[in-house]
Amino acid sequence: MKAILAEAVDWYVRLHDSDATEATRVDWRNWLSADRRHAEAWARLEQLQHRLGQAPAGTAHTLKSARRSRRGALKVLALLLGVGLAGWQGYRASPWSADYATRVGQRRRLTLADGSRLDLNTDTQVDVRFDANQRLIQLRRGEILVETAKDARPLSVRTAEGRILALGTRFGVRQEDGLSRVAVAAHAVEVRPDQAPGRVVRVDAGQSLAFTADHPGPLRPMAPDAQAWTHGMLVAVDWRLADLVAELSRYRPGYLGCAEQVGGLRLSGAFALDDSDAALANLEDSLPVRVRRLTPYWVRVEARGA
Repeated sequence: MKAILAEAVDWYVRLHDSDATEATRVDWRNWLSADRRHAEAWARLEQLQHRLGQAPAGTAHTLKSARRSRRGALKVLALLLGVGLAGWQGYRASPWSADYATRVGQRRRLTLADGSRLDLNTDTQVDVRFDANQRLIQLRRGEILVETAKDARPLSVRTAEGRILALGTRFGVRQEDGLSRVAVAAHAVEVRPDQAPGRVVRVDAGQSLAFTADHPGPLRPMAPDAQAWTHGMLVAVDWRLADLVAELSRYRPGYLGCAEQVGGLRLSGAFALDDSDAALANLEDSLPVRVRRLTPYWVRVEARGA
């Protein structure tokens, strides 16, 4: 993928060169459609440009400012990654090297080599490592839903806190800061925290578990609509407004926050994840709140009249 990302940078520089012609754009479109990975690399490049364009004044750098040379564009890429040009050469450590990824607000469904189904939620990165002895999915960040195919090799998901072994099942895994969450929709999994290898916990269908690297939490009932995101929906049943806004913020770029004065309001409802603006408008209609927008990328839910 590194070489393809470098090709994408080359195309970016060529397209923004003053000598670019329609023939250049035709060649670029042919390159883009020739391989699915080309389109993925270009999407990542556009996402990078978007993020750089939102940087604070005085620190913002865009690829356009470096378009005179491929090396200059690579330096800007490295700047965002925070590793410098030498670190760019050691690119495998970067999240850009993930086997599969989604941008903020994007979801994706895959069929893996063994026939297993893998759904990626917003802002998710995973690596897939299948060999003769095992099937391993490394969840770097975000959230996935796994539906395993029959295979003699064990399938497991690794997070920052431990390993989840599938026992022929359909289950979701979410990576948070210092915490992993598992919700099982069918059959069962076994959870093994890294620093408590002797504390193996079986999580059966209809159950969920949050665990740290040294402690598996208590088993709890799985929320009925915990995996509604795979259908593009967020379902809240008697949620705090602050929790709902925090969840919606995962699906849109920039800042989306909630004022403390209204964070404790309770509500229930179903919201389309692909249209968070409509969800925010619904909040204004149903609660004594207003949505304050400084820019499309800075939005806050506040008390009405504040």
